[in-house]
Amino acid sequence: MARGNFSRVTEFILLGLSDTQQLQLLFFTFFLLAYAMVLLGNLLIIAAVRTDPKLSSPMYFLLCHLSFIDICYTSVTAPRVLVALLSGHKAIAFEGCMAQLFFLHFVGSSEMFLLTVMAFDRYTAICRPLHYTAIMARGACWALVAACWVGGFIHSIVQTGLTLQLPFCGPNVIHSYFCDVLPVVQLACADTTLTEWLMASNSGLISLGCFLVLVASYALILANVRARLSQGHWKALSTCVSHVMVVILLFTPCIFTYLRPAGTLPSNKYICVIYTTFSPMMNPFIYTLRSNEVKESMWRLWKR
Repeated sequence: MARGNFSRVTEFILLGLSDTQQLQLLFFTFFLLAYAMVLLGNLLIIAAVRTDPKLSSPMYFLLCHLSFIDICYTSVTAPRVLVALLSGHKAIAFEGCMAQLFFLHFVGSSEMFLLTVMAFDRYTAICRPLHYTAIMARGACWALVAACWVGGFIHSIVQTGLTLQLPFCGPNVIHSYFCDVLPVVQLACADTTLTEWLMASNSGLISLGCFLVLVASYALILANVRARLSQGHWKALSTCVSHVMVVILLFTPCIFTYLRPAGTLPSNKYICVIYTTFSPMMNPFIYTLRSNEVKESMWRLWKR
């Protein structure tokens, strides 16, 4: 049926990760366990930070928001994948596909901006300790978090708008397990070269820009710590190790995926699993294993 003046497609078919029955069972088990771990781990972090007065510093305030974003981010794709694997129903409505695309980029880009803010927090704590309390006051933290959400919203509106203005009138099979800009744009019944370059410069440059800022901030932190070897500085540096691990897990596949127009390289839907599921699943382990304060608070909360 016609959709306005530009689309006759009313639904898309998500092929998923595999058609093999045995592999589908394996993928269902993986996504179910991963989603359960994301929910349990991040909810425990949020509860620990909100209930323990010892975890009131800006670092844990930002960590609490990162956990909330990880829950939202994984919830955009995981429940839909689990239902499809369990029922075999692979169709998704046009509106549902666009909604998934919007929220995926909204929450995903907000997480990138938040990780950049967390790197700034660590840089300030280590390199500007005398000004840390004034710079990272609670009001400033709320303003930074709000800026991350606003930036993610603007980015996602641009991506979704570029996708919606394309005509979809023919093929509707998406070679992935969720709706994203690159596989969806490839189905458009028009020359999408300009749109693809605009999307690559949007998503790709945001990923690359945030990554370079993060690398630069951690390089400055390392240089500062090497110049001032003290127990306090090494303890602060140890928290940065977990941040770097999150950065590598999230940004490397995102840069590979988005910093190029669709069709320039074959897409790999298995790479998408890293930043949509594996990275949010590992975040609670990475942060709690590197922070004795969080581990102790979570243990006290668990015993209660």
